[in-house]
Amino acid sequence: MKEWLLGKNPDQLREVTDSYGLPSFSAGQIARWIYHNKVRDIGEMTNLPKEAREKISEKYQVGGWLPADVQESADGTKKYLFPTAAGSHTGIEAVMIPDEDRTTLCLSSQVGCRLGCAFCMTARMGFQGQLSAGEIVSQYLNVQETGLLTNVVYMGMGEPLDNWKEVLRSLEIFTSSWGFAWSPRRITVSTSGILPVLDAFMEKTQAHLAVSLHNPFDAERRQLMPVQKAYPVSKIIRKLREYDFSGQRRLSFEYILFDGWNDTQRHAAALLQLLRGMDCRVNLIRFHPIPGFSLKPSKEAAVNVFLTRLNKAGLVTTVRASRGRDILAACGMLSVKKKDE
Repeated sequence: MKEWLLGKNPDQLREVTDSYGLPSFSAGQIARWIYHNKVRDIGEMTNLPKEAREKISEKYQVGGWLPADVQESADGTKKYLFPTAAGSHTGIEAVMIPDEDRTTLCLSSQVGCRLGCAFCMTARMGFQGQLSAGEIVSQYLNVQETGLLTNVVYMGMGEPLDNWKEVLRSLEIFTSSWGFAWSPRRITVSTSGILPVLDAFMEKTQAHLAVSLHNPFDAERRQLMPVQKAYPVSKIIRKLREYDFSGQRRLSFEYILFDGWNDTQRHAAALLQLLRGMDCRVNLIRFHPIPGFSLKPSKEAAVNVFLTRLNKAGLVTTVRASRGRDILAACGMLSVKKKDE
């Protein structure tokens, strides 16, 4: 397969143009064709000499994957299946979520995941490969709603900070003037808390941060999230307290509620203590049962009591609306099975 130009920044594109003896400004021209004009073929880059386009096309292509399948939920949510360079028997899923005043695309950053969270279907795929920056932004370019999208969240398959180099480059493409020129305030990156990368994320990007918390107690969180052994939630919070979130950049914590496991008043009190004084919000998430996992969703009464306790104490808390459950597109349900044939 020819190498993709999609996913390259101007410096990388300059290496390409230099190898063909083109002027240095040609790299910027190619970037504009790919990211501003969203062309799909090098032949469409008409301000490059025809001979140069033909030579570049011998080794390179613009790149991008078209969806192999699209499913639509009764609530308007769409789940897109994309192939990947990892092989014909694997793929990744992206989810388009429409709302009254926004249209959000939930992006994947890895093929599978290596963190092994017990409540997540993606974890059961195991880790099958990293997505390139080109494959990450290709999801944005190849959904039907590209022109309608108002927000992007890195909350699909994989742990974004476990693929930091490519995720950072994709964020650069989204937010740079030579790229899609999005405000970083339209982008949220979710993480379970990869401590060695958190500093780099905070210093090199301005995107919002969402931390997958799910339990305020280190010992209990470790039961369902193996990453807790290496990066305890207590240390994650200490690290985040070093940064100022009082401006436009937002810090949020994702908290899936499980019946009797993390939805008690003891957990609410511990969560309030853990996040005391932080400028943040908590997103409560209803659990969607998956096969072979024993914990059950919290009862609606328990959800309401938990929500009220946090809000009354001054911690801004909301319950995330469940979307796309009927097409297995809700939180924790993304998974692509290998074909038997």
